[in-house]
Amino acid sequence: MSPPAIRDAVEELLPSAEQLLCNLIRYPSTPGRELEAMSFLQEAFRATDANIERVPLSDAIISDPDYSTPIPDIRYDGRFNLRIKRSGHGGGRSLLLNTHVDVVPPSENMTDPWTPRVEDGIVFGRGACDAKGQIALIFVVFKAIQALRLKLRGDVTAHLVVEEENGGNGTLSMIRRGVKADACIVLEPSESRLHTSIRGAVWFRLLFTGRAGHSGQAAATRSALLMALDAMAGMERYHADLLARSREVPLFESYPNPMPLTFGHLEAGNWPASAPSRAVLEGVLGFLPNRTKEEVCRDLRRVLAGHGEEFVRNCDLSFMYRHDSSVLSPGHDLPRGLLRAAGETGQPLSISGMPASCDAWFYNNQSGIPTVVFGPGSLRHAHSKDEQIAMRDIGAAAGIVLSFLEKYCGASE
Repeated sequence: MSPPAIRDAVEELLPSAEQLLCNLIRYPSTPGRELEAMSFLQEAFRATDANIERVPLSDAIISDPDYSTPIPDIRYDGRFNLRIKRSGHGGGRSLLLNTHVDVVPPSENMTDPWTPRVEDGIVFGRGACDAKGQIALIFVVFKAIQALRLKLRGDVTAHLVVEEENGGNGTLSMIRRGVKADACIVLEPSESRLHTSIRGAVWFRLLFTGRAGHSGQAAATRSALLMALDAMAGMERYHADLLARSREVPLFESYPNPMPLTFGHLEAGNWPASAPSRAVLEGVLGFLPNRTKEEVCRDLRRVLAGHGEEFVRNCDLSFMYRHDSSVLSPGHDLPRGLLRAAGETGQPLSISGMPASCDAWFYNNQSGIPTVVFGPGSLRHAHSKDEQIAMRDIGAAAGIVLSFLEKYCGASE
């Protein structure tokens, strides 16, 4: 396929991709509530002539050691992921595309999050770039293969999954069934960057137990809130030290803080003049490939132990989400091929590290499939009240993927 042929095919498909994206935004598919959106997509992708398969989910996933639990009481029986496959004619390499249907809840001051708005080719709404715009890209790619009558030797498969936002349980379920492919692109907003190194993260929950009492009886009380603040200070010192020791990790040098420590939730007390007996602290700590999730979890326990035995006895630490980093050499055929494809289609693309965590490590680390992260849109818009994506960016990224898969998977005349 010539670059002009790819460009023309993509341009012709963008209006239908925009309609699919707008319709998909209308489904409030927060984690655990993706069923209607999944059913919609199953029907929408029938237009691509690909094989579409519901992959059932099961409550059994809850017992998996890599299951993530930031949202309690979510159930899985009756829910499903989607596997969309265009089989090749044989003799070529296979490519896997992954992205997610779930979205985070609406942001503060976000107006009509489930009502899409289009202005000058830019689509606004919850999930526009993270990651329903990525699903629109996959739709364009599959439709373009059909429109261009591209006869690929290798298979092209897409995994549309649930629950990426709360730890990747949808992708976890897919890989536990067994996944084989020669390469994988996890589609997330990457802003003209190709991420070959993706940082890890742990989400933590701390429950503090103190002794409640009147403010006039300070000697008889132990404030669970002050315990939480002490733990936060210790964790901040640990983070500062780890960040200083991580400055030279390749592909992350340009970021001021590629592995932030975020305290997202602190709950304690019910009266200004009473020391609270209970406090809950939740947050996330990012880390780079110089540490593993097991090492970071042990480090955080040591931080708490530094506050003394009584503190530890009255502090329960648990981890809701544990992702390792995902690393692929920039010299691998996958990123090199994508860079060549970007050059052929006239699109800017550069290799960098990703200062966020996603599902890439499941494929790369656990299934042994070389994996990168790439996609239209920007993380600065993801999860924001002004979430948005430009249809021209979806088209540009689709052109890169089409140019890449023709050469990577192989095409017959």
